[in-house]
Amino acid sequence: MLKIALYVCPQTVCSSLSLAMDAFTLANRLAAQRLFALTRVSLDGEAVDLGFAQIQVDGDLRLAEDADVVLLPASGSAIDSTLATNSALLPWLAQRPAQQQLASLCSSAVLLAAAGVLDGRRVTTHWVLASQFRQRFPLVNLQIEQLVCEDGRLLSSGGAHAGLDLCLHLIRQHGGEALAQQVANALVFDTARGNQSRFAPLLPPTRANCPLAPLLQWLHNHHGEHIDMPRLAAQANCSSRTLLRRFKTSTGLTPNDYLQRVRISAAQRALRGSKSLEQIAAQVGYADRATFAKLFKQLCGESPGTFRKRLQAG
Repeated sequence: MLKIALYVCPQTVCSSLSLAMDAFTLANRLAAQRLFALTRVSLDGEAVDLGFAQIQVDGDLRLAEDADVVLLPASGSAIDSTLATNSALLPWLAQRPAQQQLASLCSSAVLLAAAGVLDGRRVTTHWVLASQFRQRFPLVNLQIEQLVCEDGRLLSSGGAHAGLDLCLHLIRQHGGEALAQQVANALVFDTARGNQSRFAPLLPPTRANCPLAPLLQWLHNHHGEHIDMPRLAAQANCSSRTLLRRFKTSTGLTPNDYLQRVRISAAQRALRGSKSLEQIAAQVGYADRATFAKLFKQLCGESPGTFRKRLQAG
């Protein structure tokens, strides 16, 4: 029997907690035996007020010390308040024995990172947190494209529903593939969902009063044409060096990176229609299908053909 301790704090996302509990409870029911023993713990052993609901717990952190897995449900995007409220948890996490698994769902990876247990290790979290996560925890090997990441005793997931992917991973390890598929089927959940990267927007949002807004709009209108740096600089009435600096400041990308993302975004829309991949590649500005397919997979985490099939299946 796998003993799982779920940590609850004021920042806990209730749906993330209930998703994990439902998955393991359902696994026990479908297996007709208690394969997973669940306990809920908080810092002080007291019930936790989430604002709209009060979550009862079974005890404090001492109850989790003999658990096989300490699972941290998602804790929202307010990283500063999460770390401040849970500062006493960090040294406890850092002292976990080597045989105990630590698992984070979505944003709670910041707690493991702040505790120092992720330094030099692979982890994932929600794609929206990627930039600030890398800035705060430069020693962590962030695999933001992954839905679930496993590095030794460390497990992590990215995004709300990816938490279920992580739970199914544990169910698969300790209850078998058939049971994991039964749980997924009962929850009407598709386990073959590819990488997290396909859920992230390709283009950064355009800031209000962005000085490059006219040029960005021009790129969207002319992306299928031959565009190089001199042409862009002429369109912006500045030197290539000045344009490169302004582009990086405004978008975080180089002009070429931005152009490729505009083209692939246009290709995603075109793939909803019936044109061939060769026609779409030429339409959005690529001379050949191979270059288009390589860039599409690099940015979207799946091939254009797989993307189209998934849309058709949906």
